[in-house]
Amino acid sequence: VNLSDLAAKGAKPAGFVLTLALPKGVGDDWLTAFARGLGADAKTYDCPLFGGDTVTTPGPVTISITAFGTLPKGTMVKRSGARAGDHVVVTGTIGDAALVLSLRKRSGAAKRWKLDVAMQRHLLARYLVPAPRNALAEALRRNASAAMDVSDGLVGDLGKLCRASGVGAEVDVARVPLSRAALAVLVADPKATETMLTGGADFEADATVPPLKLKPL
Repeated sequence: VNLSDLAAKGAKPAGFVLTLALPKGVGDDWLTAFARGLGADAKTYDCPLFGGDTVTTPGPVTISITAFGTLPKGTMVKRSGARAGDHVVVTGTIGDAALVLSLRKRSGAAKRWKLDVAMQRHLLARYLVPAPRNALAEALRRNASAAMDVSDGLVGDLGKLCRASGVGAEVDVARVPLSRAALAVLVADPKATETMLTGGADFEADATVPPLKLKPL
């Protein structure tokens, strides 16, 4: 989540601090798995642990992380830079995480949507282990006029960006990029479009790019 925010601002991860509150009874197995997972992400995204604090709590386990990033002075991609005529772009695919919540709440949804095992696993992974787009941070910094991460749904977050920039936007819903699993859901249930466009936890980036900086498709 922290890394996604950095990516949308065009920043390179520098490091993070961690507060870990543990109730009694948390064993070595959990701590070992947590440390290995956290260490793997720190290595993958070149974002080392600076320090932090470990405390006790009545429960539940509480994890708080704050990440820091760097970028050349004056180059941060703000929400307020969009201009009339810019194109709206997103990274990755939209709506997968929101569909997972529907799968968990609606008995038999996977069958009705005709999702095979691979599709279900894809959706679940997108929800449980989001992949921040830090590899695209420099491209956003160099080309985007405005950007933010999609954590509260494409419609909601694009709306925030437009309000900050004092502009409006038109989105061709048919061109919003969807995964194979999301497309299968759409075929079975066209009304799921609203869920995919308004649901949160995509952790992609949405951005506006001037026409001259965007290659034609």
